[in-house]
Amino acid sequence: MVPLLAAAVCPHPPLIVPELAGAAAPELAELRDACAAAVAALYAAGADTVVLVGAGERTTELALPRRGSFAPWGLPLTVGLATAGGDPVPPSGGGDPVPPSGGGDPVSPSGGGDSVPPSVGGVPAALSAVPPSGGVEPVSPPADGEGLPLSLLVGAWLVDRTAPPTPTAWRMVSVASDEPADRCAALGAGLRVDGPWALLVLGDGSACHGPKAPGYDDPRAGAYDEGVARALADADADALLGLDPELSAQLGVAGRPAWQVLAGAVRAAGGDWHGELRHHGVPYGVGYLVASWTRTDPPGPDGTPAGDAGTTAADAGTAAGGVTR
Repeated sequence: MVPLLAAAVCPHPPLIVPELAGAAAPELAELRDACAAAVAALYAAGADTVVLVGAGERTTELALPRRGSFAPWGLPLTVGLATAGGDPVPPSGGGDPVPPSGGGDPVSPSGGGDSVPPSVGGVPAALSAVPPSGGVEPVSPPADGEGLPLSLLVGAWLVDRTAPPTPTAWRMVSVASDEPADRCAALGAGLRVDGPWALLVLGDGSACHGPKAPGYDDPRAGAYDEGVARALADADADALLGLDPELSAQLGVAGRPAWQVLAGAVRAAGGDWHGELRHHGVPYGVGYLVASWTRTDPPGPDGTPAGDAGTTAADAGTAAGGVTR
């Protein structure tokens, strides 16, 4: 099994886009710089494929190419990702539809239009359903022509803003906001990618910091986000897997499902990991955390971590209802 090499964790506020933030853009300059550094570190790890993971309405892999728009937040800007091996779709305020690689029907700039082929080069782009175990349901088939949830919309903007130095394959996975922790972990453990790969994980912390927060002011928000910050700084997968979905929902935490997918993937990969917390702030009453996780142990000659721990853990994750490519 080829190992997971690195991960970046970034938030997904629409105001991270300077053109949308307007006069408030300087307030999030440090956050933008931290996200750019985290994405650049992801590329530096040598991954051939980057998998974007973020919360959405349901759990599914999104077939590419795909575009989404910031128009619902007041900016007619479209961004997206092309098919595997392609570059990010250039941002646009409109224009012609983007055709899939190798021909086929176009996808409209807003992410709608005709469906996209669910495979690239003969390799299924879907997260294939695995027979469930212990009541875990298989993941949905790829969703075509449905635009992008906010988390992955911002993720596409981030990888366009900090473009990869070499050709990179892309995948996008949406995780339902109410997905149970064990299911998120199994999803991460069951990801199958050809070649060295990395994760870009999109998620906000609590939206309940102070009386002007989008959610109501909740005194538990500070301790919750501090715990997540420590887990990200320490590359502590177990701590992320221990986040309570009910409490997370009460605190308006959008990142919990994606963070737990990360934790499941890292636990399955095995090996030693180093965490770096690049940013932690609560502007506008929402917790924004940026972090980088990197492997500190070299893979063996067959691509598995030293001691073959990753293969054993990943097999266990698949048996628990993970997904494969």
